[in-house]
Amino acid sequence: MSKTIIISNRLPVQLKISEGKLTAEPSVGGLATGLKSVHRDGDGLWIGWTGLMEEDTPEEMEPEIDKALAKLNCAKVNLNISEIEGYYFGFSNRTIWPLYHYFLEYTEFELKFWESYKSVNQKFADAILANANEEDTIWVHDYQLMLVPQMIREVWPNANIGFFLHIPFPSYEIFRTMPWREEVLEGLLGSDLIGFHTYDYERHFLSSVRRLLNLDVSFNDIYLENRVIKVDSFPMGIDYQKFENAAKENAANSEAEKSDFQKKLDEHKKSAPDTKLIISIDRLDYSKGIAKRINAFEYFLNKYPQFKEKVRLIILAVPSRSNVPQYQLLKKEIDELVGRINGELSTVNWTPIWYFYRSLPFENLIDLYTSSDIAWLTPLRDGMNLVAKEYIATRTDKTGVLILSEMAGSAYEMNEALLINPNNFEQQADTLKKAIEMPKEQQMARNMFLQNRLKRYTVEIWANEFMQALLAQKEGSLATFVSQKLTKPILENILEKYRSANKRLLFLDYDGTLAGFHKDPQKASPDEELYELLDKLNNQEGTTLFLISGRDKDTFSRWFLHKKYNMIVEHGVWISRNGEEFSMMEQVKGEWMEKVRPVLDSFVDRTPGSFIEEKNYSLAWHYRNTDPDFGEKRATELNTVLTSLIGNDDISVLNGNKVMEVKSSNVNKGRASVRITGEDDYKFVFAIGDDWTDEFMFQELPDSAITVKVGLKKTSAKYHIEGTKKVRELLKNFTDI
Repeated sequence: MSKTIIISNRLPVQLKISEGKLTAEPSVGGLATGLKSVHRDGDGLWIGWTGLMEEDTPEEMEPEIDKALAKLNCAKVNLNISEIEGYYFGFSNRTIWPLYHYFLEYTEFELKFWESYKSVNQKFADAILANANEEDTIWVHDYQLMLVPQMIREVWPNANIGFFLHIPFPSYEIFRTMPWREEVLEGLLGSDLIGFHTYDYERHFLSSVRRLLNLDVSFNDIYLENRVIKVDSFPMGIDYQKFENAAKENAANSEAEKSDFQKKLDEHKKSAPDTKLIISIDRLDYSKGIAKRINAFEYFLNKYPQFKEKVRLIILAVPSRSNVPQYQLLKKEIDELVGRINGELSTVNWTPIWYFYRSLPFENLIDLYTSSDIAWLTPLRDGMNLVAKEYIATRTDKTGVLILSEMAGSAYEMNEALLINPNNFEQQADTLKKAIEMPKEQQMARNMFLQNRLKRYTVEIWANEFMQALLAQKEGSLATFVSQKLTKPILENILEKYRSANKRLLFLDYDGTLAGFHKDPQKASPDEELYELLDKLNNQEGTTLFLISGRDKDTFSRWFLHKKYNMIVEHGVWISRNGEEFSMMEQVKGEWMEKVRPVLDSFVDRTPGSFIEEKNYSLAWHYRNTDPDFGEKRATELNTVLTSLIGNDDISVLNGNKVMEVKSSNVNKGRASVRITGEDDYKFVFAIGDDWTDEFMFQELPDSAITVKVGLKKTSAKYHIEGTKKVRELLKNFTDI
């Protein structure tokens, strides 16, 4: 029976070894809570690091640790100090974290970090392979493990793998600065489904895939040779009921039941009933914009001095990565800022900022949420920011105002909050004033919408939706294609027909079928392996082979004429049989080329990387070497220009794979192949190709023909196959009869 495997850097378990004794307690938190049902209901296993270093774990306790984790349906990955330094504190937190949050000045591109990251990712992949099987559903989490999906895919080609990134994915301009950018993308593309918090992150990822890997992307689908990868956004929620119930219990507490922290807050509010409490809760991280927020608060008090002694900012900064230099400098900066502002602005009865550098127990966190009039959260860049959602969930009387940075992922769902640009002090000062003065009726109206939305889309719904999408993707990834995959049973049936036929006809496309694409089409010449394969087919008794291509006759003459293959080129304009010089299959006109050539020249001038391939009776504009998005835009523009230019002339435009070709309308591969088919009583007809120019062939050949599309695209062919490597394997089967 298949099960669900969850993989994250840390296990949702707190392990402690004290005086030779082990304790294991389940963690509480966003991800652990959200995946609880998936972990439990899917006969799940959670794989991750325990938090214990190998050097600090007595060898004799390993079996006991394994047993304790097994009771919680978990399995461990052991990491040593060197691996944590290189993989976690190094590449994850000094390369990926600052880069993905747009802090290039803090980003370190160290080869030793990258090597450690790769080796530890392999450790996680090996742990999955040891504890799971290919039928299981595998869900990999976050930026520490971006290479794991492909590492699993290489061993288990049919595995069902999902990946979710919990931080932002940066724009292409930022991402491409990473030296190992292609490897990271390829690692992620081992997944069947890749999830992000927001559409912006999804869009950035797809742009990088198009531009750096030159892959076909259609809406949110990425096409590889043998798979379609779905990319989608799933905004993570919170355990709404947990925070709402905690807030209700907090409100119902008697004086004796209240925490000491709550009593202090109550005393403050009684002593200054008109004072507004503003909370700011973050991990101590440069991406959270804490220092800018403190400066903005000072700016607010100076711009609106009437609020001095009327507001207090409570900053809770949770310690984070305190051994990383940037975090040490940030703490020093915040300590000094708070000290200076409090020193300059405090009065006998009032301190403008209360600053806590610590973690607070959940109970005290609820005390803060329920006691504060305003939550002010201004990250400079944040994947989601669940604190904003937690604050709203605790406002059981629907009062309170949320001021939220538009750079937080949660801002896309929380339009009723007061959204601000964290770099705009003027706007923040004015927004603080608006929040302080906002009537309760307006607060309640805004929070009602926010609460209803957060109740509907909880963290558990988020997890279940991702899992449903992952299962649907695996089941339906090929449903959009008319053709069948060329499986082994189908291939055996085709080979049987091939063997029994005494007259066989093969139409083989070249670019993208027999050979891969090349940035310079003139350099995509055949290799020795291909020559050997074609020789065997061409010399086979009862088999007639035709290379059929959009290539020009001069190139094919140079490559293949000495081999005496039958060839049809320029989509059916020219034909060569048995090594004879090319002759025209169709009478075509070339006068139109003088009119079209200047148009194509102008597009080459305005589209860096594009070029024109001039054939005898057609012109091809190639844009494979251009920026993909820009190239597609220019291609659409050129198509419009050419359509209006050629009008009703007997000219057509073919849109191929990163190429647009202008040629005579009465010439195409379908017309040419049907003509050859009618020359003899062929018992077996086979055609294979990869782009739209081959669709004419698939459509025009008789129903009895075996037609095969290379790659996963919509097609009129009966079957599809993955890539040039598989094409050659298929054709080798024909030579073995």
